[in-house]
Order: sequence, then C-alpha cells, then structure tokens
Amino acid sequence: MNWIKNLFNRNNISENSEPMKKYLIVGLGNIGAEYVNTRHNIGFKIVDYVADNAGVSFETVKLGAVAQYSVKGRKLILLKPNTYMNLSGKAVKYWMDKENIAKENVLVITDDLNLAFGTIRIKGKGTDGGHNGLKNIQLILNTSEYPRFRFGISDEFKKGQQVDYVLGEWNEEEKAKLTERYKVAREIVESFALAGLNETMNSYNGK
Repeated sequence: MNWIKNLFNRNNISENSEPMKKYLIVGLGNIGAEYVNTRHNIGFKIVDYVADNAGVSFETVKLGAVAQYSVKGRKLILLKPNTYMNLSGKAVKYWMDKENIAKENVLVITDDLNLAFGTIRIKGKGTDGGHNGLKNIQLILNTSEYPRFRFGISDEFKKGQQVDYVLGEWNEEEKAKLTERYKVAREIVESFALAGLNETMNSYNGK
C-alpha cells in the first residue's frame, strides 16, 4: 500500500504547488554597434550586467534578445528589444502576452535626461517624460501604469545638442562610476521580483 500513499503524496504536491512567478525586465536601447556604449543604451547595459552576474546568455528571438534565470522561486525574463527605441512597445507587449505576465510584473529600464548622472528613480506609473521608448510602450499597452526604473544621464549639453549627447558615449568620469551603479541596478532588479515595487522604491529611490 506504500506505493498508493506515495502516489497520493506526489499528486498532492503537484496540485498544491503554485507556478513560478514571472517578471519581465526590459532594458531599453538601440541595436547596432554604433549605439552599444551610448547613454541612450543604459537599459541594455543594465540587463547585460544582470545576465552576466546570473551566468546566463542572451538568445536572439522574436522582437528581441532574451535571457532567463530564476532566483528564490521567481523567474526573471530579461528582454532587449531589437525594434529600435521608438518601437519598444511592440516587443514588450509580445513578451508580456507570450509569457502571460501582468503589467505589474514588468520593469522597464531607461535613461533619463532630467536626473543627475547615476541617480535612480523607480515608479509604478508616470508620464513618458519625452522619452520615445516609454511613449511607444504607453501607446501599445494603452496605459502609463507600469513600473519603470529611470537611470539619470544628466543634461550636460548645450542648446541644440541633445540628440548628440544622448547618442554620445559616456565620458571618462562617468565610465569610472558605472560599475558601482550597475551593481545597485542589479540589486534593484532582483528586489523588484523578490520584495515588490513599493519596498524597492523605498529602499533604492535616490540612492
């Protein structure tokens, strides 16, 4: 009769166990070698850092490059859209639908001209702030209520030079500080999945 008891126990475990919660972590940026080290690609750089530390690699798939790993019962899906910045929403919506992930479990990482270099601002909703990637995501999702993680790139440019600045590379002083900022960014990504948005905002905003 032990085999019946064992079968019953296995079935119980299967029925009562909850599916692993999924989180879509989207780093915004532009594909192409000319954009790799630009300020506008900080979203790509952060998810690259997270993937490297988790020991996983990106695979080119539909509408982007994706890497996945699990931490303490949570599944993190890292996405770098290959649609170019202005059409980021198409990739975000596709992977939300494909993986059945609610907007509350999506974290979009982007650059922000309105914040000093390295400053972190995490919010559960908000305007696009003039950012074309966020603007397209809001358009495609038909809502501005999704978590976003803004990374300050400052606005140290002269009048008429915004595009060159955003699409320009980090200066030497900024490069020297980025590694420490990447470490904090990785903590934020995992905190979002493990502790939730509110706790993450309280712990890291302004850090």
